Amino acid sequence: MATPPLKAVTLTHVRYQKGDKLGHFLAWVSLVPVFISLGGFVTHFIFRRELQGMFFALGLIVSQFINEFIKTTVQQARPETCALLEMCDSHGWPSSHSQYMFFFAIYFTLLSSKGFGFWNSKNNLILNSLAWSMALLTMYSRVYLGYHTVAQVFAGASLGIFLGALWFWVVNSILYQYFPAIEESAFGRQFYVKDTSHIRNVLKFEYDNARAAREKMASNSKSD
Repeated sequence: MATPPLKAVTLTHVRYQKGDKLGHFLAWVSLVPVFISLGGFVTHFIFRRELQGMFFALGLIVSQFINEFIKTTVQQARPETCALLEMCDSHGWPSSHSQYMFFFAIYFTLLSSKGFGFWNSKNNLILNSLAWSMALLTMYSRVYLGYHTVAQVFAGASLGIFLGALWFWVVNSILYQYFPAIEESAFGRQFYVKDTSHIRNVLKFEYDNARAAREKMASNSKSD
């Protein structure tokens, strides 16, 4: 029996020309969605358990399912370089990497513009600039490395911006009213799920409360 050909996981299957330093750098840039998903949102759930972050991650997951549905429906081929990359068995329109990163960038920007986040406005501006820079670099990397055409990455970016803005509106105009109920639910109480989007600077809030609690403990120890 003939062994079926091997197939790579497309999200992490990144190749570049040997000796091409820019290609090497852009190959790592292409993995930013993986770092955000595994290093960012998984860590966020373990240590933060913020509802805004959870719904942010949920939106990215839904966005990628929509991308896969469109790809399998349209079935537009990747550029001719797909043969060298062993990617010709998958479809290219729209680019899922571009869609992911532009969804992330627009949602993150809208979130920080509402005052949600851990930082002051100056630091939010820096983080927003970084998010958009990484989105643009990811889009460019997919064309440079030969995985997509220009039209395919622009389609992914446009769809990502649209879905990101739409999901932000859904979460913060419709679903937000249910956040208190989720906090008080069995799931919320079991996993310490919380919503701190009403706090302007979460890090400062937690820092101040941690110091106050430590000072109170120290005061109680002295009195004992």
